Amino acid sequence: MDSPIHITSEIGRLKTVLLHRPGEELESLTPEYLQDLLFDDIPYLKVAQAEHDAFADLLRSRGVEVLYLDQLAAEALADEAVRRQFIVEIITASKQDNQRTAHALAHYLLAMDPHQMVRKIMAGIRKDEVQLPPEHQQQLHDMVEKNYYPFYLDPMPNLYFTRDPAAAIGNGLTVNKMHWPARRRESLFMRYIIDHHPRFAGKNVPVWYNRTEKFSMEGGDELVLSHDTMAIGISERTSPEAIEKMATNLFAGSDFKKVIALEIPKSHAFMHLDTVFTMIDYDKFTIHPEIRDAAGHLNLFILEKVEGQPYPQIRREHDLEKVLADALHKPAITLIECGGGDPIAAAREQWNDGSNTLAIAPGVVVTYDRNYVTNQKLREAGVEVLEVNGSELGRGRGGPRCMSMPLVREDI
Repeated sequence: MDSPIHITSEIGRLKTVLLHRPGEELESLTPEYLQDLLFDDIPYLKVAQAEHDAFADLLRSRGVEVLYLDQLAAEALADEAVRRQFIVEIITASKQDNQRTAHALAHYLLAMDPHQMVRKIMAGIRKDEVQLPPEHQQQLHDMVEKNYYPFYLDPMPNLYFTRDPAAAIGNGLTVNKMHWPARRRESLFMRYIIDHHPRFAGKNVPVWYNRTEKFSMEGGDELVLSHDTMAIGISERTSPEAIEKMATNLFAGSDFKKVIALEIPKSHAFMHLDTVFTMIDYDKFTIHPEIRDAAGHLNLFILEKVEGQPYPQIRREHDLEKVLADALHKPAITLIECGGGDPIAAAREQWNDGSNTLAIAPGVVVTYDRNYVTNQKLREAGVEVLEVNGSELGRGRGGPRCMSMPLVREDI
């Protein structure tokens, strides 16, 4: 396979995946800044890393090549000129407009080797770490005395959810414009990896949607159903305008012909489509029952390629099972409800990412062990369930699918 990216389904045997082992960025979380950094709690880093290592080892035991974001980013930034350019962009994206501060930050980062620099940017840079001119030191002292914000560069604690900043579709990807400011810089790492890492650079990897676009899109809303159809959530973090533009580019440059847009509640609990709906087998999906109305309907918008037309044709539907069955050419679709449909178990296990399954082969999924009701329902439906512990990882409100960016899957 010549392309470094090849994703034509959610369930094809997983060959290569991108992860991020959580690091010191989690140690920069404090109660005061949790909401701004999109966390509800503070994970215990040592245990979170052990849980993440076990997740990675499980994938390796099933023949998956595991790549790490910090390592790829460091290798992409090996050239000093590229590294300088990246530093300018990351400082600008961090809204450090003061020239002296920006110069001090750049000097501080350039003194590090590429991997150390990447990890420091991810962890965040505190104001007491950087040496400023004497007059600025006094200003910093005065600000600290007034409980001023402690960071020049904010930490990036959400990075271990590698699914969101970029998402592979076909032989290309979206490099996403993240919805919340706390995550906007994350996709810059993937942009530099695609442009400068030897594994990707010069391989003509198409970008279906770029981080410089006006409207937000995040990878947790993007699901590849087949070689010509994808699903995407209209959510708190992915806008209809972004979906239409991405679909237009995708249809023009690939074999994809259909995008199914599912409207889900815009809330922190249902932040992405994959927190309420994932594909686990040729004809099976997990679903959180609360995203449908009393009649079992959803607002669905079908975007289809029309030969000779620059924009997709859009129609509205409501019957999810029928739309999925038609798109996948199956006589019927099975929807397995999170928590077995019980309202208490469903709400609890959805909050703990019971619907956020990572398929590593048809009918083989990785889940959190704490979602035992949903896991049992999956097994009863003939699905092989591989459980991992996520007691600390789950505090960031993301499960196995959130924590993984598949790069290569076998075709089904």
